[in-house]
Amino acid sequence: MRTAVNRITDILVIANPLIRDQPAISKAARLARWFGADIELLICDTRNLQQVQTEGKLPALSNALLSDNLEALIEELAQPLRDAGIGVTTHIIGGDPLHKVIVSWMRNSPADLVVKDTHHRSFAKRALGFNTDWHLIRACPTPLLLTKPALWGSPPVLLAALDPGHVNDKSGILDHRILDVTAALAQCSNAQVHAAHAYFPSMIAAAAVDGVPMAGASADALSAELNLRISQIRALGLEFAIAPQNLHVETAVVAEYLPRLAGECRADIVVMGAISRGSLGRAFIGSTADRVLEALPCDALVVKPRDFAQDLPF
Repeated sequence: MRTAVNRITDILVIANPLIRDQPAISKAARLARWFGADIELLICDTRNLQQVQTEGKLPALSNALLSDNLEALIEELAQPLRDAGIGVTTHIIGGDPLHKVIVSWMRNSPADLVVKDTHHRSFAKRALGFNTDWHLIRACPTPLLLTKPALWGSPPVLLAALDPGHVNDKSGILDHRILDVTAALAQCSNAQVHAAHAYFPSMIAAAAVDGVPMAGASADALSAELNLRISQIRALGLEFAIAPQNLHVETAVVAEYLPRLAGECRADIVVMGAISRGSLGRAFIGSTADRVLEALPCDALVVKPRDFAQDLPF
């Protein structure tokens, strides 16, 4: 079994200044206890927040929280963490848009992990680039945990989404990064780990592109590809000591398969990756992760290759 090489010592939480009870904060606290980590609470004073404060338009939530005094507010959010023995620093910064402010802040932050609540957005808003989560999936250089209201189990269940042989990850660097991060979480939380791979048969994809009749994709070739994919996942499972019954391979659309499997496995966190593909690909990085995130019944932890920061689009 490989030893997990990822340690989390500092967790950056993007706090929502409008809501009292936030999954991102409570889950970051649990992670901090597991790893013995500190927490940075960050509030971004954006134009949208200032407009809400000026107009007094509270969210339609029973736990709405609104204050002109952001310093007092962030200290109120930090105090329960400090009472639990967690080291907490607080920061209030200004600027727009939110995702650029966060990424800029991270360049001088010691954070090993970013945690943020995620919310459903319409397709139109996602397509037009208004979704902060989508931009962070593209640009955040450290692991990004996007949290939903569902509580984690004790112990939690982790599902690693793998893609061996990906054209932009031929050497499997990202798959190993995903499994390293998953193993680190599992070691400190005693979590159950699953690994999954969904793929579209290459022969069928080629036939569709080249206009070749579907009959050109022979049953023997399809079976051989399936066996190859299974052997690749089994090898990774053996390397990271994942139980054989927890390895899943299926011919399916990733954005449909992962949410379904996450529900079947009762996963608390799906760990997935995103790859920079050069200047053109930057515009589309994270598109699969974003579609999966919308449908997942649980949290998503998005990780990047270790050298991702040098390819940041801004």
